[in-house]
Amino acid sequence: MKIKVVSNILKANDSIAEENRQLFKNNKLFVMNLISSPGAGKTSLLERTIKACNGKISIGVIEGDIATTRDAERIEKTGARVIQINTNGACHLDSNMIRTSLQNFPLNGLDILFIENVGNLVCPANFHLGEDIKAVVLSIAEGEDKPKKYPGIFREARVLIINKIDLLPYTDCSIDKIKNESLEINPDLNIFEVSCRSGDGLDRWCNWVKAQKEEKK
Repeated sequence: MKIKVVSNILKANDSIAEENRQLFKNNKLFVMNLISSPGAGKTSLLERTIKACNGKISIGVIEGDIATTRDAERIEKTGARVIQINTNGACHLDSNMIRTSLQNFPLNGLDILFIENVGNLVCPANFHLGEDIKAVVLSIAEGEDKPKKYPGIFREARVLIINKIDLLPYTDCSIDKIKNESLEINPDLNIFEVSCRSGDGLDRWCNWVKAQKEEKK
């Protein structure tokens, strides 16, 4: 019975996700679902990405959190269009939350939409939102064992951003191990090594983001 209930929930979610996907397609919008543990640096990455792309592409952000509007307030300061979703305890965003938020979030004029999911490496992997791709952010401070421990999101993602590489001298973390074990799970992963504090690696990441706008035309 439990398996059937879970299956029905995911099926209903996927149906609405397909509606969202069609809406995004009609607006020629590239949509990325950004997933990580709490504190990996999703919001900082978005801040740096928006600033780097300022004047070149128009970016919108849907912020997902259990509570508060703190991340949305940070994004608003960049000048990007942003809306907040508070899940009030739910550990992930679902497609219906996105559909509801879009009623108050105009897509016209946007090139790229980032959906910053609730901090969690487990549940968001299973709930499609209508996005083009999922991207997982992993910080050096979390350690090198996360791909093998949480293979679902690494299997679902098309992009892996290894963040906080400026902390490498202060940890025993191995980027090579992260990359090798991630690619064992998903050989098609695009991997970016960045530091939102120092700016290292952000040019390559931002150039890739800009290229997605061109592919979506």
